[in-house]
Amino acid sequence: MEQNRKVKKIIVTVLSFLICAIVFFPIVYMISNSFKVELDIFKSPFHIIPEKFVNNYNSVWNGAYDFVRFYLNSLKVTAISVCGLVITSLLAAYGFSKIKYKGRDILFLVYMATLMIPTQLTMIPRFMIYKELGIYNTHWALILPGMTTAFGTFLLRQFMISIPYEMNEAAKIDGAGELRILFQILLPLLKPGIITLVLISIVWSWNDYENAMLFLTDKNLFTIPLGLISFMDETGKQYSLIMAAAVSAALPPMILFLFGQRYFVEGLAKGAVKG
Repeated sequence: MEQNRKVKKIIVTVLSFLICAIVFFPIVYMISNSFKVELDIFKSPFHIIPEKFVNNYNSVWNGAYDFVRFYLNSLKVTAISVCGLVITSLLAAYGFSKIKYKGRDILFLVYMATLMIPTQLTMIPRFMIYKELGIYNTHWALILPGMTTAFGTFLLRQFMISIPYEMNEAAKIDGAGELRILFQILLPLLKPGIITLVLISIVWSWNDYENAMLFLTDKNLFTIPLGLISFMDETGKQYSLIMAAAVSAALPPMILFLFGQRYFVEGLAKGAVKG
């Protein structure tokens, strides 16, 4: 029995390493090619360490193409969207978990049912609404939809319903209102869930290509996904520069995930078993 366990453990370990290698190879390939000259990219066999290092990042960031503007636009859209999303999700989750009223659970189910509606189905109505509101071809066309999501409400509600309701009652006896209970008592207990929501929302907003393509036409307003496509068109298939631009675009979410992965895993694990 002990020998069988060791064999199974070795097999699982080897398979895990193989899966990790398959997942990480495109990233390693992209980073390696971002430092190569154009001709070395297609040489066979593939060399992870470039034979000759070239600073393609300088050409991307300080060249004629305004890559910095795309970065700043994405930072603006992502920061405002995520801050708004956390606030609206907190308030909605609190209302669906800690405030008792008739029809609350039915209303929550109806709200969750909106997750089944494909985003593509609402694009034309949103386009018409944004045109009427005057926010078409502005960053608000990306920010406002990103400030609400049923997923964020569901995730934080799963955490809140695990917190004993007696805490709310004790706080109310001491004279605390609903907002004070939420932001001073419950908020510190929701740290893993909030960080999980923030990380997921940053990736969603940062990589949002579909909405940016539909609602932005001014090149000065382009975010990173649109900027990369435009960069590829204007650089004319210079793969070394494209790889450098792609690494630059992927770096912020990767760094945030590395620093917040402990809370991310903890948040998903807790949120999955509560409720």
